[in-house]
Amino acid sequence: MAPDRRQFEFFLLRYVPDAVKDEFVNIGLVMVEARANGGGTNDIAFADVRFTRDWRRVRCLDPQADVEMLAALEREIRGQLATTHDREGLLRWLEDSFSNVIQISPTKGCLAEDPAREIEAMASMYLDAAKLAGRHEATGRQWILGKMRDAFEQVGVAKLLLPVPVAPYTKPGDPFHFDFGYRVGGEIKLFHAVSLKANVDAAIMLAARYPKIAPVMSKMTDASPVLTAVIDDDLDRGQESVQFALSMMEDDRIRIAVAAEMPMIAEVARRDLRA
Repeated sequence: MAPDRRQFEFFLLRYVPDAVKDEFVNIGLVMVEARANGGGTNDIAFADVRFTRDWRRVRCLDPQADVEMLAALEREIRGQLATTHDREGLLRWLEDSFSNVIQISPTKGCLAEDPAREIEAMASMYLDAAKLAGRHEATGRQWILGKMRDAFEQVGVAKLLLPVPVAPYTKPGDPFHFDFGYRVGGEIKLFHAVSLKANVDAAIMLAARYPKIAPVMSKMTDASPVLTAVIDDDLDRGQESVQFALSMMEDDRIRIAVAAEMPMIAEVARRDLRA
């Protein structure tokens, strides 16, 4: 006689680095079973968690993500599952512990005979789905960001270079930030990924905004900002729109480098930071 199928529910843990953009990546899955045979409907009979083992999607969304910290959340949640015995208490703890950076998806139900096997299947479905779509390499800005992050990680300075928000130098609530930045002496070196392949709008916008940001940043920090726009390697510079965008950035004192130059840029950063 086949075992009875039991009722479970599960929800996903989503990494949301920018609440303004509301973009997320599924990084974990929690599966629970309410206790039967007289137990309260809020009592937990089974609970387990699985996290992704492939952090490429997280790094693509947020090159500055602390994946070691995110991976450590699995152990923290597993420990909580071992001590929390009611569903609502578990949900409250999850919602209160990680601010808005980790958000919980709506709960879904499922039937299963073997919860250990089922959670593995669900994790494969929801956390490893990128393997199917991931056959296409990242392109454009995300590809450049990946090259920048890899270069800084290679020389051991990635954790020393942080995103630089512009809100302090423009207006509160401005969501824009430079991808990487550090201060050395009287300079603030900034680096921002800009792809011109699909269109040149981002480059033109950067060229328009930077001249207004730079003097305020200089005055408030008592240091001179130096911005490098890192662009596509194989860009067709014969296009008039590309020529226009590049000339705008150069006119506004934005240095231009291609992604292939990132190892040299990262080495300079290593020397600057004495890492």
